[in-house]
Amino acid sequence: MSRRTKDEDFDTKIDVLRTRIKDSDDLNVQDAVFDKRTLMDLYSLASKGVIDALGGSVCTGKEANIFKAIVGEKELALKIYRISTSNFNAMQDYLHGDPRFGSVKGTKRAIVAAWTRKEFRNLTRAEEVGVAVPHPIAMKENILVMDLISNGENVAPTLKDVDLEAEDAKRIFEKIVEYISVLYNRGKLVHADLSEFNILYHEGEPVIIDMGQSVTLDHPMARRFLERDIANVAHYFKKKYNVGSPEEIWAKLRKDKEEIEEINKKEG
Repeated sequence: MSRRTKDEDFDTKIDVLRTRIKDSDDLNVQDAVFDKRTLMDLYSLASKGVIDALGGSVCTGKEANIFKAIVGEKELALKIYRISTSNFNAMQDYLHGDPRFGSVKGTKRAIVAAWTRKEFRNLTRAEEVGVAVPHPIAMKENILVMDLISNGENVAPTLKDVDLEAEDAKRIFEKIVEYISVLYNRGKLVHADLSEFNILYHEGEPVIIDMGQSVTLDHPMARRFLERDIANVAHYFKKKYNVGSPEEIWAKLRKDKEEIEEINKKEG
């Protein structure tokens, strides 16, 4: 196949992909999310078998849009960070304090791509230490592919949209506290934006999402981010369910840290 024929074939496939998006999503969303470069990256993921087709929109966040995607008979979540409207200054603050990404410089696209890699790595680390998160599958530039957290046909709701019974509220609070501690003491990460908006409720259990901004413990703002996470979670559960306190969360973190240190001493 000649270079011209390959290019024409690629353009045809991009046009088909673009048509599918037009059929399933709002036209204003296309312009902000599906520029030609992003379409090319989507086609690259499709050609590698990561996704087979695009579905409809799940939600629109501050920096990204989430869509359903399909591979085989399985539904996935496709998170696409918007190059044109992302808050690059805020992203740089989180990136430059993180030794894994502190040297990232360059164009807006390069910063967003680093942010996407960062979320992929953070989700991977969180999952490895036992925190319930969407399983990260692949990433390409500003596109992150994950498991879709859903209850049948419906996407799992956020914690803010769920009304729990008192007993369940206490159990969910304690599970989230456990995740904060595990992420901190074993994963060496702080979520840095944890609240009822970034926790899904799936099959009776919490699932932590949105970890692009999560930082390692040596980030200069890690302690302040941890304090904010703890305050957010404690405030929400105390106000809505009269459950928990910041002191309870801090006590759990200290207890787990001491236990880990004791184990390390015995093994060392």
